[in-house]
Amino acid sequence: MPLDVLKIFVPAIIAFALGIALTPVLTHYLYKYKAWKKKAGKTALDGKEAVEFNKLHQEAEKHTPRMGGIVIWASTLITIIGVSLVVILVPSPLIEKFDFLSRDQTWIPLFALMVGALVGLANDILDVTTHDARGISLNFRLAVVVAVSIFIGWWFWDKLDVTAIGIPFAAPLEIGWLIIPLFVLISLFIYASGVIDGIDGLSGGVFASIFAAYAGVAFFQEQINLAAFAATVTGATLAFLWFNIPPARFWMTETGTFALTFALAVVAFMTDTLGEGHGLLALGIIGFPLVATVLSNIIQVGSKKLRGGKKVFRVAPLHHHFEAIGWPSYKVTMRYWVLSVIFAILGVAFALVG
Repeated sequence: MPLDVLKIFVPAIIAFALGIALTPVLTHYLYKYKAWKKKAGKTALDGKEAVEFNKLHQEAEKHTPRMGGIVIWASTLITIIGVSLVVILVPSPLIEKFDFLSRDQTWIPLFALMVGALVGLANDILDVTTHDARGISLNFRLAVVVAVSIFIGWWFWDKLDVTAIGIPFAAPLEIGWLIIPLFVLISLFIYASGVIDGIDGLSGGVFASIFAAYAGVAFFQEQINLAAFAATVTGATLAFLWFNIPPARFWMTETGTFALTFALAVVAFMTDTLGEGHGLLALGIIGFPLVATVLSNIIQVGSKKLRGGKKVFRVAPLHHHFEAIGWPSYKVTMRYWVLSVIFAILGVAFALVG
């Protein structure tokens, strides 16, 4: 047990240290090449100008670099590969126990993390190099999510025999091959929550709490390698957050949010029936800030279509609504952090009961 704890915390600390070390180098080049939108401002979900959002953040978009999410996935990847290389180069029974790159627990979430990272990076590069700052089309990004999710869902079903959803205090709900479209839907929903990256420090704190919670869930399920992966992502995200606290040195943007949301969907599934828990249903609790973000967008769009353009929120997603009604951005961020920790604790408890 003590060694398992070290196996989780050591890579998390390494990833954090790497992120702190990498950031000055990354930000040097981001500022040198002016890696921010050439055309600031956003459009609303209905295609019109996002007036309220642009009042709040348009100026910041003109001089705050994007692609800060590189810190997260690069630190995670270097840590995982580095630990594996040490095991190969310095063979020792003790050191081998720290290697957490495994086919059954970490290959799939790492694959999802890197697919999201690379597609998101391509989008961010187009964002900062083209005049209209359009990036990769949303339809293409959604197509990537669907295609890769079908493959991962098939892997869960065919290779790992995942055919059910964990239900607290009851037998797992058998759904057979429907686990594949379910994973696709969950991936799309969580991907949509990436828009939480809209205020300095907000997304980093929320994602750190979520992945820390799933590290705890996986640990109690004795999926130690998966717990180490989630903890490593947590450490890397905290390094990003160190530099994203207001005023942010950079923003996470798509290369970070795509990577994290995609990996999160995988981790939630792996802490479900594979770990004899309820990690999937717990996602609605652990990831409540993300769920609220997506639902606020859905409510806003639905209201405008069904009520003749009338809005429920001043601006969606929800965190920008709070800004629009007068909350300082730092207050929105810190209250989200508090809620993230509370819901993470509740979600861990829920995932492990029954």
